[in-house]
Amino acid sequence: MRRVQTVKKARAAWGGVVPCVVSDEVIIRPAVRGDVPGILLIYNAAVREPAAAYEDVPHTLAQREEWFDHFAGRNFPILVAESNGVIVGWGSLGPHQERMGFRFTGAVAVYVAARFRRQGIGGRLLESLLVAGHERQLHVVLATIDAANEPSLQLHARHGFTQAGVFPEAGCKFGEWRDVIYLQRKLDDRPVP
Repeated sequence: MRRVQTVKKARAAWGGVVPCVVSDEVIIRPAVRGDVPGILLIYNAAVREPAAAYEDVPHTLAQREEWFDHFAGRNFPILVAESNGVIVGWGSLGPHQERMGFRFTGAVAVYVAARFRRQGIGGRLLESLLVAGHERQLHVVLATIDAANEPSLQLHARHGFTQAGVFPEAGCKFGEWRDVIYLQRKLDDRPVP
């Protein structure tokens, strides 16, 4: 049985506070730029899977560094799951869209290395991102999931996400159409922004 405890609250790059969660094997913490190569390995592995990361070509290190710098520069949270000094998962919370009317809506993404899946790491990353969403005073958080990615759909459902819509053939990967499911989770019940 894995023992989990919160050891401290870390001040993250975006100015929020994220609990650094520790288990016997895994630490969840805010990412630093030095984590980008580990993030890249996990992302590019997802690029090779048909029901994840709608990219046909793996990213370069320069592309992921640019992405990281963009998120860090805009104070969007990026978290990593680390085991024995190795990045085994990561997640981010970014904007749904860059328009002012969507300023209270975020979008989450969570990726876990294949051999570390089904160990609760994705859930711990997702919960920490939701804490960051509360701190940013977001009202709704969205997730975009391939309709065939049942483990990801189940993960988000366990954390309070509900289906908001299905977009048949809205995605394309490896030369085939992919159905996309939008999930959402309300973070508060405020009647007005």
